Amino acid sequence: MAAQYGRSLNSAAVMMLLVWITLIGVAPSQGQNQPRLKILPASSIQRKPVGHSLLLTCRPEVPDTNLISDLRWNDNRNMTILPKPMNYYYPLYDSKGRKLPTKAGQSSPMIYTESIAGGTALALIFNSLQENMAGTYYCAASYSVTEKLNAAVVVETYVAITWKDAPTDQRPLMGTDYIVRCEVTANPPATVDWLRNGDQIKSSGRYVIENRGLLIKNITEADDGVYTCRAAVMSTGELKNREIRVEVQIMPEVQRLPQVMDAVEGQSFSVMCNATGKPVPEFQWIKKGTQQNAADLDRFSVNAITGQLDISTVEQQDHDNYACIARNPAGHSESVMKLNVLIRPKIIEFINITVSENEEAVFVCKAFGRPAPEITFRRYGTVEEYTIGLQVSDDRIILEQSTDDEKGETVGTLRISKLATTDDGLYECIARNRGDVAFKVGHITVEYRPIFDHMKALPPVYTWEERPANLSCFAQAIPNATIEWRFNDRRVQDLYDQNLRIENEGLRSDLIVTPRDRRYYTAYKCVANNRLGSAEHVMELREARIPESVPQAKPRIVSATSITFDIMVPPVEPGLPLTAFSVQWKEQFQSDWNFAFNRTWSPDSPYIVEGLRPQTAYSFRFAARNVVGLSQWGAYVDQSTPRRSEPETPRILHTPIQDEEEDSDPIVTSPYADHFDMRWSIPVDNGEPIDMYRIKYCPGTKVNGYWTEMEEHCIEQDIARMTNFEMRNLQADTYYRIELMAHNAIGFSKPAHVLMKTARGIDVVLRVDSPTLSSTAVVGIVIGSVVLLLLIADLLCCAFGNLGILATLCRKTKRSPSDLDDEAKLGREDEKQPLNTQPAAASPPKVNSSVEFDGRVVHSRSGEIIGKNSAV
Repeated sequence: MAAQYGRSLNSAAVMMLLVWITLIGVAPSQGQNQPRLKILPASSIQRKPVGHSLLLTCRPEVPDTNLISDLRWNDNRNMTILPKPMNYYYPLYDSKGRKLPTKAGQSSPMIYTESIAGGTALALIFNSLQENMAGTYYCAASYSVTEKLNAAVVVETYVAITWKDAPTDQRPLMGTDYIVRCEVTANPPATVDWLRNGDQIKSSGRYVIENRGLLIKNITEADDGVYTCRAAVMSTGELKNREIRVEVQIMPEVQRLPQVMDAVEGQSFSVMCNATGKPVPEFQWIKKGTQQNAADLDRFSVNAITGQLDISTVEQQDHDNYACIARNPAGHSESVMKLNVLIRPKIIEFINITVSENEEAVFVCKAFGRPAPEITFRRYGTVEEYTIGLQVSDDRIILEQSTDDEKGETVGTLRISKLATTDDGLYECIARNRGDVAFKVGHITVEYRPIFDHMKALPPVYTWEERPANLSCFAQAIPNATIEWRFNDRRVQDLYDQNLRIENEGLRSDLIVTPRDRRYYTAYKCVANNRLGSAEHVMELREARIPESVPQAKPRIVSATSITFDIMVPPVEPGLPLTAFSVQWKEQFQSDWNFAFNRTWSPDSPYIVEGLRPQTAYSFRFAARNVVGLSQWGAYVDQSTPRRSEPETPRILHTPIQDEEEDSDPIVTSPYADHFDMRWSIPVDNGEPIDMYRIKYCPGTKVNGYWTEMEEHCIEQDIARMTNFEMRNLQADTYYRIELMAHNAIGFSKPAHVLMKTARGIDVVLRVDSPTLSSTAVVGIVIGSVVLLLLIADLLCCAFGNLGILATLCRKTKRSPSDLDDEAKLGREDEKQPLNTQPAAASPPKVNSSVEFDGRVVHSRSGEIIGKNSAV
């Protein structure tokens, strides 16, 4: 109504102004210098939008401005407009250009006058035009007191295009009917249309243009984008655009969580909550029982972006329902899961038991946990567990189980009927639930009467020459047995015989028998007793004798300087093995065996006599030795050595990989492509020392079963007194035929042959070309260090404890007469020998020696060594 009233006033003012201008317009025709008032801007109608400021200036155009008086402005109600009061003038800036604070009440009036141009003009100032300020404004003045001057101007206002409700960012919810808001105010009214991506939108289908904005039905993500709301006022030519960004939002949807999740007490726990939505939702976890935000709880952490809930250490109080809530501006969604806190099983009772043989064992294991654990048993060290009920593998064993779910307790009972000694041992109780597995070991001790099963296979005990014999008795029994000895069914303790002495040491009892006469060589009875019963074991004491004579010895390999014999072993007593074989030999023309040479072998070594002279007839005799002494000499053999000759064929020490034909050479392989280390053993020299070896190797191939050598590529080389040779500069993946001969003063031996094949281009074993210690040198250094340490330790033991090898050697300053007799029989060299009537050059120097065999190498020792390295 106010606007309509203002417009009617404006029309009347315009009509009056036109009449006033018509009346005034006649004056110029009467004179060009007639006084008048001029309003600037010069237009008679000033049209401005509401809210804008306006300055109108009234300036007299008169011959003498000093004659102007009472210059004033009147409003549309013909009321004089007052100038701005003095207290409205406050400086905005200080002398240094700094803005001063605004004081209360400092704002200027909406409309006022102000003298300008040195007081010669009067300005009408509108700070902010309002619709009610529209109308005719008059400027009046007096000239020369008597003449009245007047001027008028019409002020028209209009409302500019204003965005009343048009947010630049709008976020509708997907699936709804949404109005993209763009409400416009203007006077005159504006027309509104819509554009998207430069294209005009028309009301049709899903789009409806309304006064409040653009209605989009069933909005989707495809409707995201920038929309342009365009407002226009045709009468004023005003045009404005408003860009509105539309982002369709999607309400969060949480993926369903498992109804129940297990967490183990004392361990960490994590669960991920996933949700969809636009914009990306944020997450929150709520403990339903207390309605607490999990992020605020101790030991809990929540990632609001990923939705992960972490519990550093789960406790029993965490047992509850938890809700995952996803939120975004479009709404929220939630899913609930139950956290079931599991208590890991604990075995609270598993006690060792002791049960007598043939009785029933009841083994009880108690465990606690949530849920109540299951209990099984197994023999410790095995994998297979017993199952509930009767065991298929052993019907004596039954496993029972009782569970109290409310208390979380389980009792497992393992029953073993007719208990046997084999049931003795460790058993493992296993308690398991979904949280973990617990183990505990217990022991079943089976009591049983004494037994001597471990002693039944022992041989008799031997002694001789009234040497004390030790009969040891050890009875297996639980509880431990007491042991007594019986001699001729009488308790030894009751005999008070000084030749029978009992020594008890822990579970073992020793009967020391000194056989002063033959009645002590008999059976002794060991009797063991405990509360479950008794057992007895008979042990026999026998008189030990020297072995029987060697029944036969045959020469197997005869050379000019050595003979290898096969010796038939004489019968032996159980428990009284042979410790050595001895041989004596002399030239046949000598009748006295006191001048014979001696050699001793361990029973498992090759029986080789070395150092013989070529083309000489020898007599040999053999004897066997045990702990008692040396047997009578027997198995006499006469054997002559052949003349001196070339050496025997060397034996190549490489293991062949195949033998294609019986008459073909063995084939060995080299781990290297360009060299091969050839090794062989020293052959028998047949009376003349070996002074060199000759090796020849030729590349070649086999065609139709025949070996073809490349003679032009053969290499032949003589080697002085070595048993290995490195063949270098060989061709890769090539066969070589190797020929090896030994040489002495008489000639060459028969050749040994072998075929060798090199590796294919790349060494199987990496070579080290830089100068380093060889593996043999390293092994030698290590062995030397160990021997040195052992020698130092033995010296210390000898010095402080009278122990060790050196101490033993020191104690052997006196030997029994029997030992001296044995040495006389063997003809030791350290005794005084009868005068030798033979010329010195006729026979070689006499040296006693022994041969030992450690399973790989024959060791030759000077002097007599009997019973060493015996494998019997």
